[in-house]
Amino acid sequence: MSYLIWGLLGYFIGAIPFSYILPKLKGVDVRRVGSGNVGGTNALRAAGPLIGGLSMLLDTLKSLIPSIAVYQFTGDVKITVATALGAILGHDFPVYLGFRGGKGVATTLGAMFVICWQCALVFLGVWFLIVTASKYVSLASIVGLFFAAAFGYLIGGEMIGVPLVIFATLALLRHRSNVERLINGTERKTDIWSYVKRRD
Repeated sequence: MSYLIWGLLGYFIGAIPFSYILPKLKGVDVRRVGSGNVGGTNALRAAGPLIGGLSMLLDTLKSLIPSIAVYQFTGDVKITVATALGAILGHDFPVYLGFRGGKGVATTLGAMFVICWQCALVFLGVWFLIVTASKYVSLASIVGLFFAAAFGYLIGGEMIGVPLVIFATLALLRHRSNVERLINGTERKTDIWSYVKRRD
């Protein structure tokens, strides 16, 4: 029962759609532009680097902060993982937006920093390399998450590896349409650095 309670706490915090709210302040509905995804990358494309960057940061913090707080309060790794998973599911399927959310990569990263900060750094390293070389954010995210999960198994066994595999698999499922487009050669490329240099 405690896992469910903490998981629900994580869910309702994770469901706060920062990547929808912040662009809305600029008059942009991310559900109606670009990919239509309620996530940081689409916020970056649609509303510029400041709002996009803040969206990504807040989407990361909404799993990181509750997970840290729950671990400090309970000292239980499994309850912490349940809270983190709840936050990721909240981002992916937010009750506040009719369960139509993002793909959970930034929120997964926040959870990863709590469960295995070294794995989070591995993810970031792989993500930056792939997104710079290929300009495919989806590919970088999927490969980075599974690399991080594999690294988690190497340094922490099942206690770390299993949750990270679950997180990575959930992200993969959320990226199904991206995977199809990658296979078909129709996936949209995103030059992250050109967006970062924008001043709007």
